[in-house]
Amino acid sequence: MLILAFLVFTWICVVRSQLAGTLQAEVHPPLTISMCTQGGCSSTQASVVLDSNWRWTHMNGVATNCFTGNNWNMTICPDPITCATTCAIEGVSYQETYGITTNGDSLRLNFVTKGQYDTNVGSRVYLMADQLHYQKFNLLGNEFTFDVDVSQLPCGLNGALYFVEMAADGGLSQFPYNKAGAQYGTGYCDAQCPQDLKWIDGVANVIGWNPSGKDPNGGSGEFGNCCHELDIWEANSIDTAVTAHVCRTTGQVKCNGTTGCGDIGPNRYVGQCDRDGCDYNTYRLGNQTFYGPSNSVIDTNQIVTVTTQFITDNSGQNLAEIRRSYIQNGKVIKQARSTYPVLSKYDSITQQFCDSEKALFQDSNRFKQLGGLTEMGKSMKNGMVLVMSLWDDYAEHMLWLDSSYPTNRNPSSPGVSRGPCSTSSGDPQYLQSTYPNAYVVYSNIKFGPIGSTTDL
Repeated sequence: MLILAFLVFTWICVVRSQLAGTLQAEVHPPLTISMCTQGGCSSTQASVVLDSNWRWTHMNGVATNCFTGNNWNMTICPDPITCATTCAIEGVSYQETYGITTNGDSLRLNFVTKGQYDTNVGSRVYLMADQLHYQKFNLLGNEFTFDVDVSQLPCGLNGALYFVEMAADGGLSQFPYNKAGAQYGTGYCDAQCPQDLKWIDGVANVIGWNPSGKDPNGGSGEFGNCCHELDIWEANSIDTAVTAHVCRTTGQVKCNGTTGCGDIGPNRYVGQCDRDGCDYNTYRLGNQTFYGPSNSVIDTNQIVTVTTQFITDNSGQNLAEIRRSYIQNGKVIKQARSTYPVLSKYDSITQQFCDSEKALFQDSNRFKQLGGLTEMGKSMKNGMVLVMSLWDDYAEHMLWLDSSYPTNRNPSSPGVSRGPCSTSSGDPQYLQSTYPNAYVVYSNIKFGPIGSTTDL
């Protein structure tokens, strides 16, 4: 009798799971992008959607919170499936609550937004192909260009534009408990296998949920979500990096605990993915005058056009190189080379560059162990979703991007100094109180075959 009751309950869950809210209409802000061929570019009307983690989670049809601050209401959500059948993720007011606005081909993300009911910090949005599906990009053999304004981003903030191997529908068809889908920003994953996600595979991440002692809006659960990640732009006005991260998985895969997901401490090199990745950060490579707000080749007080090319080998099937160039004030600027002699012959990410960099910097070469650029190319073929975000970092204060990191190593050792910011910078509470009006603007997005999006 108990078994029969459980089966009936499970069937009901499948019908009613991870619900989409009905209290606020979900209207995706429109964003114009350009799809290019060798004959020219044409405008396409797309839109953006806010990630589900930022959304109000409440009992379906009523304004009773299932998640408040950084913790679940365990009376409403005693287990993942009960929570999924009871709670909904709501539509959002993009500008008023989250500081997200679009204008033609331009997207602006504000850092701190004081709304009617709460204060929002940062955001993460995805490019939509239509109302129910994320736009998928096959980057292999193509190039991606955009303009960016990071002039208002100090040390410790990260305006990131990147790609991850998410499902086009946000897991709607794959996971029967997911009834919200891409329309409500579900299905996020990356190579850090994030465990701070409230929903994974359509059910609540309540098991082992631990509210953060620092972040009033964050916490972590037993499970995480892993997938390939290609960071073509992680930056503030001080520093920037291009980084490829690979995984041993295909598509989005749920992980469990430290063994499956890894962590930022002693278990960094276990789990499904390469958390470090292979990065090209010109400051870390010794060139300290290439990028920055003053007296730099790339002047971050001005908008810059960023083009990234994904070049194949002779077969046309495998990723061989990730090449970066810039345009500013009408001038084409090639990626700066390293000042370290052993790396100075490289000006792009190749497998040889990654291997040489890892050896010089005495870093684990998990990137190669998990397949390197070849594996990254396979993920590109599967199609990747465009992510645009602005965030601060409670875990590591963004020191890995713009300061000396790890902090227990000598900053004069090759690869430790990644940017000029102090190791005491990047505290999120300081940033939120001192730079609440910080923002990033992404615009003029173009995608097409190599040579089609700019006149490089």
